[in-house]
Amino acid sequence: MRRFPDAIQELVNAFSRLPGVGPKTALRYVYHMLRLPKADSLALSQALAKLHEKINVCPTCYTYTEKEVCEICSNLKRDVSTVCVVEHPRDISTIESTDEYNGYYHVLGGVLNPLDGITPETLRIQELLDRIQVRSEIKEVLLALSPTVQGEVTMLYLTKQLQNANVRVTKLARGLPTGATLEFADELTLADAIKGRRDL
Repeated sequence: MRRFPDAIQELVNAFSRLPGVGPKTALRYVYHMLRLPKADSLALSQALAKLHEKINVCPTCYTYTEKEVCEICSNLKRDVSTVCVVEHPRDISTIESTDEYNGYYHVLGGVLNPLDGITPETLRIQELLDRIQVRSEIKEVLLALSPTVQGEVTMLYLTKQLQNANVRVTKLARGLPTGATLEFADELTLADAIKGRRDL
């Protein structure tokens, strides 16, 4: 195996810790950075350092923010009766881009997966239950989790936990995407499409 100078190997190791980046891709990134002007590399390192200095976690919904409380949680014009539960902070921007939802959010921090050590105690489930108990204006909890096995298990668990909370529990509607053929639809998507069928 080829031995690289320590500075190159350290950066390859750092890039390899990013999701979806293997050693070859990491090495390609490092060689690309070596071809960049030094000022560009310094700008990148300063931006990375600033990331942890400036970004906080919102104490209400647990997304990332530069302020003490995020812009969504501090926006009094949003619908106080609805809380949308998502896995990760990046899911909020995806939902916001639709312009169809105007409530608040709660970031769980993942989905249940005991094999990977992700149990109810490691997610922000208790914080969600506490929030609903304290905020009587919350009438609906929208579960916007990925339609994976772990996502479905998490939604079932949350539904059971919320059954005595006096709130409506909903989930995102799912169905067949336009242009898709039935042959390639998975059973879960097809079952949801059948359950959610509408009159023509």
